[in-house]
Amino acid sequence: MKPLIEITTVPIQIEMKTTNAKLEYARGTAEMEVSRDKGGLQIKSRPIRVNIDTFEARNSITPTAVRSIEQAAQKGRQAAYTATATIAQQGKLMMETKLGEEVITKFAKDAYKENIRDVGLDFLPSVPPEITWDVGEMNIRYEMDKLNFDWKIGGGSFEFTPGDIEFTVTQRPEVLIKYVGGPIYVPPSSDPNYEPIDIKA
Repeated sequence: MKPLIEITTVPIQIEMKTTNAKLEYARGTAEMEVSRDKGGLQIKSRPIRVNIDTFEARNSITPTAVRSIEQAAQKGRQAAYTATATIAQQGKLMMETKLGEEVITKFAKDAYKENIRDVGLDFLPSVPPEITWDVGEMNIRYEMDKLNFDWKIGGGSFEFTPGDIEFTVTQRPEVLIKYVGGPIYVPPSSDPNYEPIDIKA
């Protein structure tokens, strides 16, 4: 007797797609800025300075009112001292005078000698000017130009792309059951090709 049922199985079909992992490096960038600071030459000069003070020299020719009064007072004191010394000297000589000595004639001769000695000649100005000076000075300062380099470096970066596995089911599993036998008659005797079963054997 033939089998009446035919069973067929359809296996599952899976499609697998893989993507490899990758590591990408992005190259960095570099920029440079150059700036310049200008130097220069500086010269500072101070020439010699002569200071001439002619105050005393001018006062010796044409004294001021205060200086004139001061000089007159000084001359008065000097004349008083001289007169006092002369009178003292003459008094001493008169006390030591002997009879018959001409003291008055001697006094006149001494006075005449004093007047001859003081002739009134003088160099003007009697006081020289006071001269001082400040030493000259020169400073030279030179500064070279300066170059400034400014580097701007962008760091490189790494980009990692992980791997990927993709599964796609292209065919689902199936079980196919197919009836391959002929028609079933109820009762069996209604089958045109019915043959009674011999149960005697």
